[in-house]
Amino acid sequence: MAEYEKRVREILKEHNCSFVRRGKGDHDIWYSPLSNRHVTVDSKIKSRHTANAILKQSGIDFRFR
Repeated sequence: MAEYEKRVREILKEHNCSFVRRGKGDHDIWYSPLSNRHVTVDSKIKSRHTANAILKQSGIDFRFR
């Protein structure tokens, strides 16, 4: 099973999203200037559907297939 967490963080950084703070448990809060909202990113993303949902919330037009 693929781990998507590292690639999701790279894509967020490429689109000028910024790390805001640590969240509860193993989650981080990121800010996306594209969608003007905060996005929660888990440290263990094992599903491409979850990874795609995070990117969609961020306003980034990228999909894992």
